[in-house]
Amino acid sequence: MKCLCALPLLLLILCGATSALAQSTDATISGVVVDPAGRVIPGATIEIVNDETGVHYSGETNGVGIYTVAILPPGQYRVQVSKIGFKTLIKPGIILNVQSAVALNFTLPLGATSESITVEAGSSAINTTDGSVSTVIDQKFVENIPLNGRSFQDLILLTPGIVTNTPQQTSGLGGSGEFSVNGQRTESNSYMVDGVSANTGAAYFVTGGAPSGSLPASTALGTTQALVSVDALQEFRVESSTYSAEYGRNPGGQFAMVTRSGTNDWHGSVFNYFRNDALDANSWFNDNTVPITPKSAERQNDFGGTFGGPTSIPRLYNGKNRTFFFFSYEGLRLVQPQDVTINAVPDQTLRQSAPAPLDQVLNAFPLPTPNTPDLGGGLAEYVGGWSTPSQLDSVSLRLDHAIGDHARIFFRYSQTPSDSASRGNSQLNGTGYESPSVVTTSSYEPRTFTLGVTSELPGRLSNDLRANLTTNVNHSLVTTDSFGGATPVNLAQLQGVGTQPAYTVDVSLYSGSYALGILEGGEIGSQRQWAVVDTLGALRGNHNFKFGIDWRRLTPTVNPGSPYVSYLYFSDASVAANSVDYGFAESSTAFYPVYADFSAFIQDEWHATPHLNVSLGLRWEINPAPGAARGLMPYPWPIPQRLCQAAYHDSAVARRRRQWRPVSSLHYEMNRV
Repeated sequence: MKCLCALPLLLLILCGATSALAQSTDATISGVVVDPAGRVIPGATIEIVNDETGVHYSGETNGVGIYTVAILPPGQYRVQVSKIGFKTLIKPGIILNVQSAVALNFTLPLGATSESITVEAGSSAINTTDGSVSTVIDQKFVENIPLNGRSFQDLILLTPGIVTNTPQQTSGLGGSGEFSVNGQRTESNSYMVDGVSANTGAAYFVTGGAPSGSLPASTALGTTQALVSVDALQEFRVESSTYSAEYGRNPGGQFAMVTRSGTNDWHGSVFNYFRNDALDANSWFNDNTVPITPKSAERQNDFGGTFGGPTSIPRLYNGKNRTFFFFSYEGLRLVQPQDVTINAVPDQTLRQSAPAPLDQVLNAFPLPTPNTPDLGGGLAEYVGGWSTPSQLDSVSLRLDHAIGDHARIFFRYSQTPSDSASRGNSQLNGTGYESPSVVTTSSYEPRTFTLGVTSELPGRLSNDLRANLTTNVNHSLVTTDSFGGATPVNLAQLQGVGTQPAYTVDVSLYSGSYALGILEGGEIGSQRQWAVVDTLGALRGNHNFKFGIDWRRLTPTVNPGSPYVSYLYFSDASVAANSVDYGFAESSTAFYPVYADFSAFIQDEWHATPHLNVSLGLRWEINPAPGAARGLMPYPWPIPQRLCQAAYHDSAVARRRRQWRPVSSLHYEMNRV
């Protein structure tokens, strides 16, 4: 227990060392090596070889016969144990998943080291180190399951305790998360790709959790290619409860993804998935209109490929067993149909009676559909369906290099530009008010640069260092077009508030139970993350220590459309008289908050007895209220204006804390070791 009492002291030493939630995606193999009489064997050599890359990892048992080999990328391995005076044992076919903690114990028979025994059976490769609850989805499972849009949201739902909140719904992008883990808020999850945070969602509005780094990066379609394409994904793990002190910052699920690397063999793939309305029947809703509404266009082409292998230069450099690359590309071109809807639009009488220039606004609505009921109050029906286009391009390149037998380095670059368009609706059931001729185009462009260095150090130490730069830019543009016979209008020019897309103009008509409006504007937001993560592992007697630090700096930009001008008419008489019943104009300033987060932890996996493992940990987090790179500082609580209230609720209130979070768990292995 002497080592355990030193935990606070070790943590203070750690916190004073360097600035940097260390969350490695690598796996660990540990165990005990004994002789036929059950006595421990110190100094036994452990050799672990990746079957696909040929990269070697080595270790040695300490004075009590325990070994630990960390920083093992997911894959298939073979383990070799040798010691002078004993036969060599070889155990092949060891499958390691992301963040696996596998216990493999060996009993070495007496004999010559040159004699080897291959062990095909033995203890199962399960986690007997801690009591964490998690689910692993590997590459083979992903390849064999049909995925809508080739996005792995549906696979996350396979984890017990997770429910979804309208996945792939673009209207909520940047405002809320998608998954609730064990009842936690959807903005309480932590996403990691290759060991660094992927909570880098960007938003152009002040509400929601994206500016503070509470939401993951997403495409304009709401899919996960902005994190990693399924073709570049090796596997991912979802830890839903009782995870160690190594994980934290957010109290919800811990989603850890690791990308694919190249191997000694050349591998490539090409794919194209498509859908077309020529293969589909008309929908029930379209068939039940008079006259029948024809099918809206549907086109889906999801195409791309992968290519990876050893990096070699003929006659100059042979990268086999040392240097590898893996390239992935996925493109999506989607035209998505919308079933027929009934929308309220101004009738011809109201259009003709409206004075100039208000008549230009009314003519920006689609024309009424002939032979449809008059809604009264100057309104008529427009009946029709449409299709909206979307697209994305996901590119990923990863380079891996082994520096001797004790160090490995990788670099990954990814870029996923995407855009999506949607139309408004002024349906009679009151679900919206924007005219179908109003088109909202959203675009996202996240880029990531990740560098990782893993090394085995003297004294049974291992170190895992990650550095990351992520940028994400989000644009939103709202315009009108000629859909349904509408005549486009430039509201900003008409109202004299500007000619650039940094404005919002809203002209709305409320008549009876109906609401309809024309809206134009433009907004932009961005996110930038710098992250440094470092984890140090040390084997001391029966204790396997891990120390970790994580420093993350977020500098989002929130630039809402300004000025915002709104004109509301509550009757057709107000329209005819061009008398605004309620109108307002407001301006807002761009925000440049700065979030600086620091976390440190110490974790001890104590092999107390051959049948008992004790997991103890302590975590320290500093997540202060945000500052500002320039411009206005965030409002303190209570906020005197509703502007910025939602934006800084998490940061100025919930995030203003300095806390110690002790983490402990007890795990007892029922089977004999």
